[in-house]
Amino acid sequence: MEITARAPGMIILAGEHAVVHGYTAVASSIDLYTVVSLRLHSENEDSIRLQLEDVGLDFSWPIKRIKEVLSHLGSPFSSTPTLCSLETVKSITALVDEQSFPETRIGLASGVCAFLWLYTSILGFKPGTVIVTSELPLGAALGSSAAYCVALSAALPAFSDSMKLDVNKWAFEEEKIIHGRPFGVDNSVSTFGSMTGIDSNMPLRMLITNTKVGRDTKALIANVSARKSRHPDALCCVLNAIESISKEWSTIIQSHTVDDLSVTANEDRLRELMEMNQGLLLSIGVTHASIETVLQIAMKHKLASKLTGAGGGELPGAIVDKLVKELESYGFQCFTARIGGKGVQISFDGCS
Repeated sequence: MEITARAPGMIILAGEHAVVHGYTAVASSIDLYTVVSLRLHSENEDSIRLQLEDVGLDFSWPIKRIKEVLSHLGSPFSSTPTLCSLETVKSITALVDEQSFPETRIGLASGVCAFLWLYTSILGFKPGTVIVTSELPLGAALGSSAAYCVALSAALPAFSDSMKLDVNKWAFEEEKIIHGRPFGVDNSVSTFGSMTGIDSNMPLRMLITNTKVGRDTKALIANVSARKSRHPDALCCVLNAIESISKEWSTIIQSHTVDDLSVTANEDRLRELMEMNQGLLLSIGVTHASIETVLQIAMKHKLASKLTGAGGGELPGAIVDKLVKELESYGFQCFTARIGGKGVQISFDGCS
C-alpha cells in the first residue's frame, strides 16, 4: 500500500517580521502543494530512501547503519513528540554528512535531517521509500519547509500502529530542526488551511513573484532585533503600525460584500495597505533591491505587489500578462495562487 499526503504552502499577507515580536499577522494557505508519497518495503530490503524529485536528489541509508547511530530512537512513539535533542541532531547530521550533497544544495541538509528524525521516531527502522515533489519554490517565503514537514508528519503515521497523533506538533518539531526557532505560523496554516483565525468569504488571487534572491531568515530576524535594541521606541511604533495594517486586513477580508462595487472598493483598500506595509518593512531593513524593482513595475500597472484582484473586481488578463512579461524580463519567476483552502490531506493508494 502507498500513502500520499499533500500539504499547502502559505503566505503572510500582513505582519511579516512583526509576528516574531508578538504582534498580529495575517497568514493564509495557498493552492500550491508539497506531496509526500510513502511505500514500505519487505523486511528483506535493508534501506530507508528519500527522493527529492524536484531538485534531483536521492538519498539511501542502510538500516544497519541507521541502527548504529540512532538506536535510541525507533521505539514506539507517543501522539505528542518530544524535543529532538542536540545530541540526536548531531547524530543525524553525521548520517546526512555521509551522503553526497552538491554544494549548491547544501542548504537542504537540515530538511534531510528532519526527515530522518521523523521517520525513525515514528516508523523505527522499517525499510521504505519516501518521494517528495512540490509546486513551491524553495526560499521564497511561501512555506515550502512547513509544507514538507506537515506532509511528512501526516504520511508516516499511516503505517504505524496508531494514526492518532498531532500532525501540527510533529511538524513544528521538524521546523525547529530546519530553522532553529520558528514561530509556528507556517506549519499551523499548512496543517489546518484557510486563514489564521479568520472567517473570510472574500476570494483573493495573488500574483506571486519569486525574485530568486537568496535570503537568510535567521539573519533577517536577528537584524530586526538588533535594530529594535538600538531604537526601541521607533521600532515599537513601526511594529504597532504593521499590526494596525494586519488588523485592518482582517476586517476587510471578513466583511460581507454584497456587490461588485463593494468588492472593488475593498480590493483598493487592500492594495493601499500592502503598499503601506511594504514601506514599513523597508524602514526596518528587511527588503532588498529586487523587491523594490518588483514594486516599481507593479505600480506602473497600477497594482500593489502580488495582488492581481479578487471576486467581481478581477483585473483583465491582458494587464496581468503584461506585468508578468515585464517581471520575467528581469529574470523573476511569476505564478498565481488562490488564497485560502484546505490544509493537509491524506490518500491511500490514490483514494482520499
